[in-house]
Amino acid sequence: MNWISNVVPPKIRSFLRRETPENLWVKCPESGELVFHKDLEANFYVVPGSGYHMRMPAKARFDMLFDDAAYEELPTPEVPLDPLKFRDVKRYTDRLKENRLKTGVEDAVRLCRGKLEGMEIVAAVQDFEFLGGSLGMAAGEAIITGMMNAVERQTPFVIFTASGGARMQEGMFSLMQMPRTTVAVQRLRAARLPYIVVLTNPTTGGVTASYAMLGDIQIAEPGAVIGFAGARVIAQTIREHLPEGFQRAEYLEAHGMIDMVVRRHDMRATLARLCRLLTKRPAPQVEAA
Repeated sequence: MNWISNVVPPKIRSFLRRETPENLWVKCPESGELVFHKDLEANFYVVPGSGYHMRMPAKARFDMLFDDAAYEELPTPEVPLDPLKFRDVKRYTDRLKENRLKTGVEDAVRLCRGKLEGMEIVAAVQDFEFLGGSLGMAAGEAIITGMMNAVERQTPFVIFTASGGARMQEGMFSLMQMPRTTVAVQRLRAARLPYIVVLTNPTTGGVTASYAMLGDIQIAEPGAVIGFAGARVIAQTIREHLPEGFQRAEYLEAHGMIDMVVRRHDMRATLARLCRLLTKRPAPQVEAA
């Protein structure tokens, strides 16, 4: 308690009190460093001191990926909202409404089409802020729609994954998205089109067990947790101590599970180079000064 709350009338108190946004400063989970949110955004959500890769919003990823941040968002098919009439602490439909209001998007996966260094590509981003990026019917339909759009336009397909796994509120309907997306990946392969997966923190569960590990090229961001079951569950099951850094991107790269670990600042150039190599397109000509 202080003199403002004890003595000053409420109407005057409202003029004295200054509201501060909650996200003005962001704390690095690894080093504890405090970073001004504008500086973090300007640095692609990478903490300058520690290099820790924070979670990046879907819009910021698209802006970073496409030339001049110019792209077209692709519509996705509508699906039944609550096929199982699921309810735990609250109704599933209420959870969906809350997450749609919080994120401003319909579901966990967004699709866009645009140009990457002059090459047309289709890209998808899985947003962890929407119910943990869980894979439900809407997310599955979005991924399949993106892949089929890439087949139709004969373009590479790039996906940024981030998920806790299948969406339990949709039960078997959610699990069926695993084989469905796998079949869509095979359609890309049959069309001889590049399918590049960028694994971000975290990518786990049924997403890892399906389309997230089926890319022609598997890329991961530094420090990303990638796996099926949690490390604690695995340790309790096999009753053995797990190696240091188990399920981290660097560990998976060292053991041949992924192809490369790429810093976010280098991601756009890396993806452009891979798309050119896999489609046998020449490098862009650099004009002489």
